[in-house]
Amino acid sequence: MSAAHEPLTGRITVIGGGTMGRGIVAVALERGFASTVVDVDAPALEAARAAIERRLQRDLDGAQSSERLRSLDLQTDLDIAVAGASAVVEAVPELADLKLDVFRRLAAAAPPEALLATNTSTMSVSQLAEACGSSPRVIGMHFFNPVHRMALVEIVVARTTSEATVDDARAFAAALGKDPIVVKDEPGFVTSRLGLLLGNEAMRMVEHGVASPADIDKAMRLGYGHPMGPLELADLVGLDARLNNVRSMYDQSGLDQYRPPAVLERLVGRGRLGRKTGSGFYRYGDDGEPLGPAEELT
Repeated sequence: MSAAHEPLTGRITVIGGGTMGRGIVAVALERGFASTVVDVDAPALEAARAAIERRLQRDLDGAQSSERLRSLDLQTDLDIAVAGASAVVEAVPELADLKLDVFRRLAAAAPPEALLATNTSTMSVSQLAEACGSSPRVIGMHFFNPVHRMALVEIVVARTTSEATVDDARAFAAALGKDPIVVKDEPGFVTSRLGLLLGNEAMRMVEHGVASPADIDKAMRLGYGHPMGPLELADLVGLDARLNNVRSMYDQSGLDQYRPPAVLERLVGRGRLGRKTGSGFYRYGDDGEPLGPAEELT
């Protein structure tokens, strides 16, 4: 293996034990990477470990699952977690100050040869690279939820990203069994730029009484072949995460079509965040399966 690809042979550190972070780690472990999850919240780390263990038990036989789990490390100290990493993936919530703080710390804590990737779906990767001392090793690697099912990774090239880093990110994505695309660092990249528009418009149709959430989703599944409707998808991603995404996109672009829909603001304000809380645009059982339409959307 060439020197440019050496970072892919060592430990992977993922910053953030939420849905995306634990999903990335589970896939990395399945693919044979020793992995560390770092989160400031110890209970969140234990929840992440439990979710990763369940995923490994579903996808691997008992002996393989146990072996892979022994390669998992949990940390609350970011500096310790990234000190020996060959690749770091930041997967904290889509809040600018939080992500910028992470990359400022990575500038001092991560090995200089480590691949430094952000899972952001809307933020400027170039801005994060600047916070990291304009490191040529900073790149976007936007994974999709659920990570174990979704093949796509958006590789987002910042102004300072080196060609070697792009090559390493491609190789890393392939090693995880993903199929990457390479995009320019523009607001929303490809997928969020299109997907947030679709989701926002679906939510505004709910606000205006154009059709029910179920019929809007059915229209996109049956009429356009989407595997999941835009409102079902928002509930799966988490309405709080979706709100952070559209706020970020609106702030960056200034375009009114990315302004957060009122129904989204309202549901998040009520603590109705989708599947993870049992209610969003739909109601869900304890197993996460939809039970039917939710009430009081407008």
